Amino acid sequence: MSSPDSPSEPRARAVALGAQLKAARLAARKSMAEVADQAGLSKGFLSKLERGLANVSVATLLRICDALDLSIGSLLQTSPGEIVRAGARAPVNLAGIGSTLYLLTPPRERRLQAILVEIAPGGGSREAYSMPVDVTFAFVVAGRLHVTVEGEEVVLEQGDAFTFAGGAKHALRASEGGPAQVLLVHTPALPESRLTGRQLPRGAAAQ
Repeated sequence: MSSPDSPSEPRARAVALGAQLKAARLAARKSMAEVADQAGLSKGFLSKLERGLANVSVATLLRICDALDLSIGSLLQTSPGEIVRAGARAPVNLAGIGSTLYLLTPPRERRLQAILVEIAPGGGSREAYSMPVDVTFAFVVAGRLHVTVEGEEVVLEQGDAFTFAGGAKHALRASEGGPAQVLLVHTPALPESRLTGRQLPRGAAAQ
């Protein structure tokens, strides 16, 4: 077993740090060239760093973290993933009539995005709209959901799932008979402006 001062320990720490930086870069949907340019580094150095083949100073690490919108403290976490507790869900400012939304994925995760939507009976989208994502996946956790995509309506019951192009004009509405709870997954994640309510597309009131 290696002692704390053995040569393998620094190597193991470098590999772990590199893996965390790479995961953060991929989560931010940024290329290696983009991060290197923003941090004032060469792409080759960043590549070696992500593979655990280079050491990095605190000042350089801070610049990389700034490029990734990442706190240096988060790199000290040993968890293989990031937890969003039920009581810490961030509200999403896209609520429509009788709708509340909560972000289930970490805010800086850009590869995909999961949103929990709770819709009152008869509530939902005011009109059809599209979103700047490739794919939208909807899963009905509870209730009945009416989904209209490009003018065609489908009715989803509890446990049903529906996948469609995010760029298609669509509308979501709960049945008049009761509330609905829906899990929406977008790939990639919506731009932050869509979540905060700034620069919303026309009609994007309930997603």
